[in-house]
Amino acid sequence: MTLPAYERSLVVLRMWRYLDVPLVIIALVPVLAMGAPLLGYALGAGGWLVQRVIAAVDRRWTRKVVQPVRQLGVTLFEGFARIWLLAGVIIIAAVAGGRRNGLTASLVILGAYSVAFVIKLIQGPPRKRVVQ
Repeated sequence: MTLPAYERSLVVLRMWRYLDVPLVIIALVPVLAMGAPLLGYALGAGGWLVQRVIAAVDRRWTRKVVQPVRQLGVTLFEGFARIWLLAGVIIIAAVAGGRRNGLTASLVILGAYSVAFVIKLIQGPPRKRVVQ
């Protein structure tokens, strides 16, 4: 059974939204071949993947909030919490493994964030929801 064109395009858009996740995993081989430290890469990639899971869960939770002011508060809190999580991951990598590991973790996060940011730019503004 094949999907109608509209549904296929929605599936492709949903997959496109999470392109940064497989890229972080696929980049492991060439990055390690270039001599990057494994600890820094693992912490950076792990931190990125954890924050993406948190973002997906929080997005569902935020949709259930009906008051616009509370929704904004939840969204801001969630966004800043994920930023602090990633900053903490970089610091942990640097303290646990030294400067090279901290640099590697920060570059993994920077690369993944850049890909996610470009995808958001390409997708355009979010669809407007009708609050009932």
